[in-house]
Amino acid sequence: MTPQIYLFILLSISSCFGCFFCQSILPKIEEDIEKLKADFNSSQSDVADGGSIFTERLKSWTETTEKKIILSQIISMYLKMFKNIDLATSELHVKNIHNALYTLNNSLTESFKKVNDLMELARLPMNDSKIQRKAVNELFPTLQKLLLDHPTTHVKRKRSQSQKRKCRC
Repeated sequence: MTPQIYLFILLSISSCFGCFFCQSILPKIEEDIEKLKADFNSSQSDVADGGSIFTERLKSWTETTEKKIILSQIISMYLKMFKNIDLATSELHVKNIHNALYTLNNSLTESFKKVNDLMELARLPMNDSKIQRKAVNELFPTLQKLLLDHPTTHVKRKRSQSQKRKCRC
């Protein structure tokens, strides 16, 4: 990964956690990541093959709450990577990065639960008749919640046009 990718991820994370995080940890973590990149030989040309792993996915997540959901998953992937590293014998920069990731992961637990909800939904056996019956029973409340929480612009436009027609004096 390129330094720009790491910086993008760190800035995305810091935007979710405020300026204090940015001022206190970000410069040190950036130094530690540079050392980690040297450990992993990440400047080799094959690293760029196939494009980025995480930053492309981050581009379509625009809202802060949305970003927290995807970032919680990305942070957990980094923590999985660190499970293969023996932290007891690791250098200080590796331990610092792991600790920062672990702290961030703990602050994203609610977002991680949302990711788990999405994964559980994806695993639902929609060809099961009992699941289908339950889904049909929940269809109206689900649509009602969607439409009340997120009215479409078409409905808004109709409403505003009808109000303009009524007001003509």
